[in-house]
Amino acid sequence: MKRRAPVTISENDARLFREAIGDVRRIDPVAAPLPVPKPAPLPRMLEADEAAVPGELLEMAFDPATLEVGEELAYLRDGYPPKLLRQLKRGQYSVQDELDLHQMNVAAAQASIASFLAEARRRGLHCVRIIHGKGLRSKAAGPVLKALTDRLLRRRDDVVGFASARPAQGGTGAVVVLLRN
Repeated sequence: MKRRAPVTISENDARLFREAIGDVRRIDPVAAPLPVPKPAPLPRMLEADEAAVPGELLEMAFDPATLEVGEELAYLRDGYPPKLLRQLKRGQYSVQDELDLHQMNVAAAQASIASFLAEARRRGLHCVRIIHGKGLRSKAAGPVLKALTDRLLRRRDDVVGFASARPAQGGTGAVVVLLRN
């Protein structure tokens, strides 16, 4: 694209322009009006979710209140002293790493547990925690990830035992896993 040469205005043209315009006075700048504050956002989805909870609780085939009391997980592989499981339940082992399964589907959780335990064993860890949740939103199927975690851990040779975590560490929403050396 070609550039144009700047246009020069002759003195005669400038004088004619000023005569045509007449007297000019400066206008003082006016401050822009203040912006109107936006209204606070309404949490419509939160309100809808909260409104749906009572209906969903009535449809559940199990009582979520009973999960905490009777749904503790505990397992000890044959050949190991029961003292290990008691110590695990009392929280006498130091948790060295943890995995949180919240917001995962079954396939993702299964793969995550397998890779997490393989990595823990590779690093020489002895005690880990897996947070599976209590399954309060699992509807009639019950706690899906909790049952999956229970099944997978029982099948693994590198797992000596596991027990539901102490209340301060997640309670029945997590398991503390003891791994073989």
